Amino acid sequence: MPIPEDVTGEDIEKDVRQELMSLPKGLADDVAKNLVMVGRLIDEDPEQAYAYAKVALRLASRVPAVRETAGFAAYGVGKYAEALAEFRAARRMTGGVQLWPVMADCERGIGRPERALAMAGEPEVQKLDKAGQVEMRLVAAGARRDMGQAEAAVVTLQSSELASNSVQPWSARLRYAYADVLLEVGRESEAREWFAKALEADQSGVTDASDRLAELDGVEFLDALDEDEDEDKVEAEDVGQDAADEDAPDADADTDAEDPERD
Repeated sequence: MPIPEDVTGEDIEKDVRQELMSLPKGLADDVAKNLVMVGRLIDEDPEQAYAYAKVALRLASRVPAVRETAGFAAYGVGKYAEALAEFRAARRMTGGVQLWPVMADCERGIGRPERALAMAGEPEVQKLDKAGQVEMRLVAAGARRDMGQAEAAVVTLQSSELASNSVQPWSARLRYAYADVLLEVGRESEAREWFAKALEADQSGVTDASDRLAELDGVEFLDALDEDEDEDKVEAEDVGQDAADEDAPDADADTDAEDPERD
């Protein structure tokens, strides 16, 4: 995989750089560059990010950060079984629990929501930081919905973090998920309230809460691009009609040519 010249690998996270020090310097640099490319592309071009992650994995499969990165790259392209295998490998190497929620979400992706729900009750959850615990709650609620238990998902999301008025990194997604499942169970007015709260907390645009609110309010947005295309189409039709009118034979001229008595 080609690496742009501006990518040196120097801007990689310090703890990852520390892990790569177990490799020969040249190899460590190559792995670092591929990991940087994964970070650059994972949101805008997940398929390309996945390809760079596979290169890094081939070069340094015994480095925990590489296995974790490969897991997230596989997760980004919907290869949940592969992602789960990589996350498990990374966890075995480090003994950490921070990957527990995404591992549970991989179980959902594979089609085993009951396994994801079981993981939500494991002791590992208590070892997670607050953000990890909220993430685990979101995964558990998603598993409930996968199993057709929307009402139970509502209860799962009800928590002190949801009730808090302070805005945290997870607030927008938690409020949005709660609004979405409220709508699913037919509690539309409450859903609208929580979509509004999600929008208030969504400072970086991670949800489409504004669109959901507009939909509930019956507001339709016209796509500016579509409007421009329609105007261009009308103009093109007008130009085409003008050209046709210019090319059309003059009726009076034809009449003069055909009537000898008018000569």
